[in-house]
Amino acid sequence: MILLAVGWLFVAVGIVGVFVPVMPSTVFFLVALWLFSKGSKRFHDWLYNHRVFGPVLQAWSSHRVIPPKAKALALICMATSVAIVTLFVADGWQLPLALGLTNAIGGVYILSRPGRVPATAEVQAV
Repeated sequence: MILLAVGWLFVAVGIVGVFVPVMPSTVFFLVALWLFSKGSKRFHDWLYNHRVFGPVLQAWSSHRVIPPKAKALALICMATSVAIVTLFVADGWQLPLALGLTNAIGGVYILSRPGRVPATAEVQAV
């Protein structure tokens, strides 16, 4: 029951992320998908096969694909967060450095993921 409630919370936050440009939605749907996989096959299948959100979730689940637009948005948001912290929040250099290094590690991971489903997988899917 708790897994379902938290899963629906993540779906709700993901839907908000669709309309708020600086908030990623896919990561929230991925967490919801995982929670549903542990708590409800019905809701997992609904989200996994959703006409809007499903293809991105399926690409990640099957091939660890992050679409190019999502990569660009993630990197822009990461850089923006470092700039905001550096200019408006931090008093010294330690926090911006730590945030920059953490975001750099995340950015390298994002860039290391493929941007499209492999062509051989597309042929097999048909």
